[in-house]
Amino acid sequence: MGVCLLLWAADDKTCARIYSLPSVTNDDGEVYRQYRFTLPPGATDLLVVRHGESAPARPDQPAPLVDGHSDPELAPEGREQAERLAERLAHEHIDAIYVTTLRRTAETAAPLAKRLGLTPIVEPDLREIFLGEWEGLAFRKYVNERHPTAVRMFLEQRWDVIPGAESNESFSGRVAAGLERIVAAHPGQRVVVVVHGGVIGQILSLATGAAVFGFVGADNASISQVVAMPKPLVMRRFNDTAHLDPIFSIAPEPLT
Repeated sequence: MGVCLLLWAADDKTCARIYSLPSVTNDDGEVYRQYRFTLPPGATDLLVVRHGESAPARPDQPAPLVDGHSDPELAPEGREQAERLAERLAHEHIDAIYVTTLRRTAETAAPLAKRLGLTPIVEPDLREIFLGEWEGLAFRKYVNERHPTAVRMFLEQRWDVIPGAESNESFSGRVAAGLERIVAAHPGQRVVVVVHGGVIGQILSLATGAAVFGFVGADNASISQVVAMPKPLVMRRFNDTAHLDPIFSIAPEPLT
């Protein structure tokens, strides 16, 4: 016998079993262990991965553009991170792998896809935030230099203080739409979604109600986890890097 803890979804008045509380009968009668999270039937388990480290931005060698977005390849360090990610997840049951239109996500997913025999699926709406006039070198340069607009961006938590950049509302809408398509296609399955730092921040904002920049800054090749029921979204982990380095680090990472 066991007891279930139910969570009510306020939007549609449905409830989902998310915790299992096994009970044990002994000489003193029935006792209850502390609950442990279990996926509800039909829920989608999303392992949200940030791409590996991308190539450095160079004034004399600008990265190519894809639909206006800077599209650098992975740096050698990023390729090593992708291999370690594959080693970490190769023994998990994974039903699908998703990437974006930008090659750093495809290159990060490639070692894992090869091991699992899966062909990654492209979800265009999960591409990184469009940074307008700051795409590529300018964003990294101005953030590093603490440009007044970069400082304002962080203080106001708005991407569109950058000239020509995508608005928070547009970004949130397309990320939510892309995520909803993946969840609808994979009920009851586990999916790896390889995306970008800004996208991870947006997904976890949707899951938790946190400030827009609250989860921006996930490490390269880190794993975050979100369970979709399909609504609400439940955050299970953020920035898991156990496969990359056993030494805890608080060194900051670049955003894109």
